[in-house]
Amino acid sequence: MNESVRAGKTGRWRELIQRFIQARLQAKLEKLSEDDPKRPDLIAQYQVETWLEDAARRVKQIQAVTHALKPIHPDARGTNLYVDPTALPALTQLSSHVLHDNFASDVVGNAAALDVYKFLRLERDGCSILDRLQADDPAVLAAFCSDLEQAREWQEAFLGLLQDNGQATASHVLAKQLYCLVGEDACDDAHYHLLAPLFPTSLVHAVHAVLQEDRFGEQMKQARQAQRDKVMHEHAVRWYPNLAVRKLGGTKPQNISQLNSERGGVNYLLSSLPPTWSSRSVPSPWAVESIFDSLFMQRREVRQQVGGLRRFLHSQPKPIKETRDRVDDHLARLIDELVSFAAELRMAWPAGWTADNRCQLNREEQLWLDTERVRQDDLFSSEDDQAFRAEWYWMDWPDQIGQRFARWINGRLGDTLPVGDVEYFHWKKELLIDQAHWASHLRTLRQQNNAPLYISGRKGGI
Repeated sequence: MNESVRAGKTGRWRELIQRFIQARLQAKLEKLSEDDPKRPDLIAQYQVETWLEDAARRVKQIQAVTHALKPIHPDARGTNLYVDPTALPALTQLSSHVLHDNFASDVVGNAAALDVYKFLRLERDGCSILDRLQADDPAVLAAFCSDLEQAREWQEAFLGLLQDNGQATASHVLAKQLYCLVGEDACDDAHYHLLAPLFPTSLVHAVHAVLQEDRFGEQMKQARQAQRDKVMHEHAVRWYPNLAVRKLGGTKPQNISQLNSERGGVNYLLSSLPPTWSSRSVPSPWAVESIFDSLFMQRREVRQQVGGLRRFLHSQPKPIKETRDRVDDHLARLIDELVSFAAELRMAWPAGWTADNRCQLNREEQLWLDTERVRQDDLFSSEDDQAFRAEWYWMDWPDQIGQRFARWINGRLGDTLPVGDVEYFHWKKELLIDQAHWASHLRTLRQQNNAPLYISGRKGGI
């Protein structure tokens, strides 16, 4: 390598090292007065070569790991492992092998020596000091000091971070252990392996980064806003139901590990519960004049949303955008339930069920909930069926459903809240323009049956 190029690289690494050490010195000097007698000794300790010599001594107090024991139990004393994910076999299960070469190694040991690891992680041009020491980069060695033999001693000490401490592999009484059946005879002790699981700290850190972005990232905030506004967005919205948080280390997360400290002790636990399937029986539509009177409120989600909306409005929120978004979110969920309820009813009952004498639903709800009756062959349709079809094609019933929906919400809120025409027209409008469900489904029905592309009673149609 050209000497001038090497000198330039050495100078840049030296500058990076000096800035790091000086920043740590300055943080300590700020706590001392100008005439404090400790200042000269402290300044001497933070000269580059002096600090590096001390760091090379203290690095033995910590160990780089990818799988740690302490998160299993804070008082467990046993073996931690550093395993390069690229050396792991590919499995069908999710494990650390999926990290490939893009992973963050963790550090365990004496928390007072974690600054050494921070030093070794200093980067230039995408490579850390530790990476360059592994590559035996002469520019980094020269940046340590002019004495090459001394620099190589420090290099060896720092690279010891990636090696085990020479002790025999051991578990601990406080570590978790489990027997795994590897043979066929569950009654034979020889057919078991005793496993001592470790905490996959590098994998956990990678998962944490993904969840943080999906929960709080700017891109995801924009996607959720688009969902509330009922407009398209290039990114999907991701939700993690039943997410739990396990805090490790209490007020001193650095006592567990470096990466745990960077996460503030937060470790996410994804729900591992098996899915539960609950078949929702569709209630009988017989002997009711409107599904809004009783059947719709039998749905748990509907009751929850109505109750949530009522409680929120009772809190007298300020008339700001956040309030409108909160109200519209409750409303959107109610509309979702209404569309789902109608779809379940159509699937549960055969075409023409509204012609049964037991059906007492008002006409507009019959037209809405029995759309298959419109498609029946003329050869098998009665005069009442033909009249039903004509009324369906007249297309004034969607507007009437909007009116019923709006009156129903006002009725549910009006006993304790001052709701009136303004709220009524808002509920109705939101249902009829709900592009995600109601309006898009209605548009599909009209296209399938060659119906007019408007709703009688509304200007402009949908």
